[in-house]
Amino acid sequence: MKYRQDETEFEITLTPQVPAVASVILLHGLGADGHDFVPIVDELRLPDSLPVRFVFPHAPLRPVTVNNGYVMRAWYDIKSFTPAGRADVSGTVESSRRVAEYIDRERQLGVAPERVVLAGFSQGGAVALYAGLRYPERLAGILAMSCYLPFPETLATDRSTANSDVPILLCHGRSDPVVPIAMGLEARRDLAAHGYAPEWHDYPMQHEVCMEEIAEVARWLRRRRAA
Repeated sequence: MKYRQDETEFEITLTPQVPAVASVILLHGLGADGHDFVPIVDELRLPDSLPVRFVFPHAPLRPVTVNNGYVMRAWYDIKSFTPAGRADVSGTVESSRRVAEYIDRERQLGVAPERVVLAGFSQGGAVALYAGLRYPERLAGILAMSCYLPFPETLATDRSTANSDVPILLCHGRSDPVVPIAMGLEARRDLAAHGYAPEWHDYPMQHEVCMEEIAEVARWLRRRRAA
């Protein structure tokens, strides 16, 4: 599949040469930007018969408390490494609204929400989970890599009935020193406790992505018919 790459100050978009039938919105991790996951598209080896548009937003620049207030790209502030301080409410909600705007833009471009996968790595994965589980219309799926579930205590009241059984893929490194695998497993348990059925895969890696994981993501996308 060949793509046209466009970039603005807000995102990078890879558009197939034929009309897209599905979209993947992929959010990067703390301190990175949209360029971080652009190379993954070629590694997915998606068939030409299933043209997908990939959107890689850039997080806004903001001071991050745990990094001594250093300004970097972040979807929300991290006030501490405790579960309660891992995500701030206002930043997470703000980023969730921005994700919803991207989904609406895909709709305007001809791709309905049920053909959109929300994806993210680390902090971006946390936002993908938060936004996707609360989005009012059905989505194709949620892919969350090396992350945790923010604010599980509000999920019972905030969750979207349209996505009550949305397909979820959780991937994590067994030796992750940044987001320990225990946090990923806790996300899996919390999701299951709320009636979701997340698919789980872990790999012999740290806070990163490996080829085995990319291959599984590609298989999962094909099963979602979003790729």
